[in-house]
Amino acid sequence: MKYFITGTAGFIGFHLASRLIADGHQVTGYDGMTPYYDVELKQRRHALLRAHNSFSAIEGMLEDKALLDSAVGAFRPDVIVHLAAQAGVRYSIDHPETYVSSNLVGTFNVLEAARAFKPAHLMLASTSSVYGGNKKMPFEEADRADFPVSLYAATKKAGEAMSHSYAHLFDLPTTCFRFFTVYGPWGRPDMALFKFVSAIEEGRAIDVYGMGQMRRDFTYIDDLIEGIVLLGDAVPERGKPVVAEGVTDSLSPVAPWRVVNIAGGQPIGLMPFVETIERKLGRTAEKIMLPMQQGDVEETFADASLLYALTGFTPKVDVEMGVSSFVDWYRSYAHAH
Repeated sequence: MKYFITGTAGFIGFHLASRLIADGHQVTGYDGMTPYYDVELKQRRHALLRAHNSFSAIEGMLEDKALLDSAVGAFRPDVIVHLAAQAGVRYSIDHPETYVSSNLVGTFNVLEAARAFKPAHLMLASTSSVYGGNKKMPFEEADRADFPVSLYAATKKAGEAMSHSYAHLFDLPTTCFRFFTVYGPWGRPDMALFKFVSAIEEGRAIDVYGMGQMRRDFTYIDDLIEGIVLLGDAVPERGKPVVAEGVTDSLSPVAPWRVVNIAGGQPIGLMPFVETIERKLGRTAEKIMLPMQQGDVEETFADASLLYALTGFTPKVDVEMGVSSFVDWYRSYAHAH
């Protein structure tokens, strides 16, 4: 099959493209190489993908509608996976315009391309951040997600809503997936794991927010990719919800559209997470305990039953194993520099 993926130089896009290439598919990647974090890391990911004949890359911004349209039109993909976005909760407080440009205008352009070239399945990345101020745990797809506490979350919820309207108007089968704190090799330098490992290895103190009381439903990258690949085959059909005991399908009543959590439903505390890193590194971190940051939530906890009902899969890599894999990669990557 032919997959068009936005954000292939990013953490998740790189891993998804790698997996699909290994599975024998053709992949065209589209990435703007924005300098939100180290562009060299993005270039190295793309270089690994370019080593395969079944991968081709186009460098361009989502906001460049003409380039995006021509890229999708030339490739005629069976599946579009829209992963590219301006990420980061805290960055959205100081740089809101980049979120509107990338996550709203950019996503609109992807939707327009899908409308024009009609892939069999459109898949869009969303985030656990859309659950915002919700207090009910675990987070279920059918829960209201109307109380975002960051502009980042608001733009991702808007992307879900926009895609629903296109699915309804143009009969475009669409799956949105909500990611929960994804981590692993080739991860983003702005994420906690990368920051913690880098600081501890270099003998610097780490900033621990929320006084260490936060909890996260961490998802290892290989588990996330497995979930995306399997959901690719679970194409939403109007009027055909999944029927399973104790599961509420998020399938729209008026469109071939659904939203799915991808996570294991096993949140762990921030301090046990730090202790896992310390054990792997063989060092104890100096910790600076700080209050919650604006835009953050205290806990994320996914109900993963819909994912299981659709795919038979639930993420299962534990944090001990996942952190170990990341540290091994980080040391080899840092040594290469």
